[in-house]
Amino acid sequence: MTSIASLARVVGTGPVRVLALHGWFGSARAWKPLADLLAPAHFSIAYLDYRGYGARMHETGEYTLDEIAADALQFADELGWQRFHLMGHSMGGKAIMRTLVAAPERVGSLLAITPVPASAVPFDDATWALFSSAANDISARRAIIDYSTGSRLSKRWIAALAEHSWSQSTPEAFGAYLNAWAQTDFAAQAAAIDAPIHVVVGEHDPSLTAELMRATTMRWFPRATLEVMPGAGHYPADETPVALATSVEKVFAVAA
Repeated sequence: MTSIASLARVVGTGPVRVLALHGWFGSARAWKPLADLLAPAHFSIAYLDYRGYGARMHETGEYTLDEIAADALQFADELGWQRFHLMGHSMGGKAIMRTLVAAPERVGSLLAITPVPASAVPFDDATWALFSSAANDISARRAIIDYSTGSRLSKRWIAALAEHSWSQSTPEAFGAYLNAWAQTDFAAQAAAIDAPIHVVVGEHDPSLTAELMRATTMRWFPRATLEVMPGAGHYPADETPVALATSVEKVFAVAA
């Protein structure tokens, strides 16, 4: 069995243990703007690459949320973490909920940053075509990033984020994970678990809005709390890292 910890990044030696799962356009390295702001004496944060991403680009798999959850739990086992918190962005927000369903007794609390809900995501034909084409078309990735941040940010930053995604994922994995996060529905299973979850959405994110969260995640998790982050779209770790770091400190300080 391949050691995940040998390929992953753990930052800090603090008592608050957090497993971080990245988004569709991300990687373990994509957390850096946020990671640099979190106190290493307070946190131990483990940043996982999915199969086909980052340091694990050479690894093939089924590219499903169940597989991500299983790898996340294997990673925690390798670190000797019996209990930990979960932090996830976008697709990773849905993946942390899937990890919770797989091992609720091991999870303390969750921080879901602009998360995809645990239900399937409806797409119209044109939007599905655009998202599907992004596996092999970097211009489609730029268009999606631009739209998801409110069409208001630097074109250079958008291009850099798209290039990171392009260089840190294989087309096969990227394409398959779209089906994983868009079509998987485990909302009923998630709603059966009483876990604290703090949801952060960006005020400029046109899709994963506060209204959507109130209709989905906030309804499923009785102890859920919601924060709308000013100045952010779909990527608060890049757009408003200091504000997001402040939220991380508040959420996990309470849970520690």
